[in-house]
Amino acid sequence: MTSTPSPPHSSTADRTPPDPLAPAQLGPITLRNRIIKSATFEGATPNDLVSDELIEYHAAPARGGVGMTTVAYLATSPEGRTSGDQIYWRPAALPGLRRLTEEIHKTGAKVSAQIGHAGPVADPSSTGHPSLAPSRSINMLGLRPNRVARLEDLQRITRQHAEAARMARDVGFDAVEIHLGHNYLASSFLSPGLNRRKDAYGGSLANRARLARELLVSVREAVGDDVAVIAKLNIEDGSSRGIQIEESLETARMIELDGTLDALELTGGSSLLNPMYLFTGDVPVREFAAAQHNPLLRLGLGVFGSLFLRKYRFRPLYFLEQARQFQRELKTPLILLGGVTDREGMDRAMAEGFSFVAMGRALLREPDLIAQISHNPAKRSLCIHCNRCMPTIYSGTRCTEIPRPALGANAVTAGA
Repeated sequence: MTSTPSPPHSSTADRTPPDPLAPAQLGPITLRNRIIKSATFEGATPNDLVSDELIEYHAAPARGGVGMTTVAYLATSPEGRTSGDQIYWRPAALPGLRRLTEEIHKTGAKVSAQIGHAGPVADPSSTGHPSLAPSRSINMLGLRPNRVARLEDLQRITRQHAEAARMARDVGFDAVEIHLGHNYLASSFLSPGLNRRKDAYGGSLANRARLARELLVSVREAVGDDVAVIAKLNIEDGSSRGIQIEESLETARMIELDGTLDALELTGGSSLLNPMYLFTGDVPVREFAAAQHNPLLRLGLGVFGSLFLRKYRFRPLYFLEQARQFQRELKTPLILLGGVTDREGMDRAMAEGFSFVAMGRALLREPDLIAQISHNPAKRSLCIHCNRCMPTIYSGTRCTEIPRPALGANAVTAGA
């Protein structure tokens, strides 16, 4: 039901690494290069529908040369959003999403839809729906208890992933990326600290991985080989209570045996426990606190933000060491994310056996970075990893080093 996996990555020593800027096959689709714009939340969907700003957010790096851009975050249901402004899959959202895919295709790039359910990362005070979690816990955004997901919830959410993937295919998306990371619902089930269930979805790793695997099976069965199917999986949560690399690797092995994926994107960090583990670099605590609408959250971040938002020094390819373990043991094509900012990093990733690289902040700073690199391989990114872009998700995600244009009639006034 999926494309034949590439040969084991362990054979990289006796092969010539591919050119990251040359065309490459990703399952049933061909990308013009191996550079993927990663799913970075846009904060550009007022009224939970596609806006002109959302289209331009993705059209800019598409015009700038990426092989594929990833639209984040498209929830499977109203309760699956992190906040009430996010798009969720339904008939009313489809015309705008089709317009988005058509605009991206005009640039020659492909476009992927990130699909998932926020689970305990959702803010129920914003969505108006209870947040779901594997076990009893407190939702720190809504400051109320999470509702423990019942079996019928998991069955419904699995069906909704399949329905979302079909809708994505039908409106022109070339790929779907299933969100299994950052302690969103599927990731929270994988976490031994968050999942304390005693049923078939808790306890052993095989049980905790059951939901993630069922979601991927449902999606693959829904779309067949019509689109590429990717999953975004944590290498580790960056918390002693969370997913560790050994269990994550075993989960990846189980998923590979299922044959559901065309590629696996490796990520890390927990939106609940350690968000800066994903980003590294400076920690804009003051800006994060100021961006909060909830006065209690604003006060809490102002006082305790430096404890929650831990600082990690930025370095190029900062997930490479951990990702190598996956590269050595899996045949599934892997997407390396984290600190990819220049041609040197791309070439190193290819030499290490990774099939694609994903970029985020560097493209926010310079949407045409790939075009610049293609003309000048020595080009260095202007991104300084200050992370002041992160708090802007509440007002329209942007690089704060770039002056913001005057707001127009369709400008974003609220985000998630």
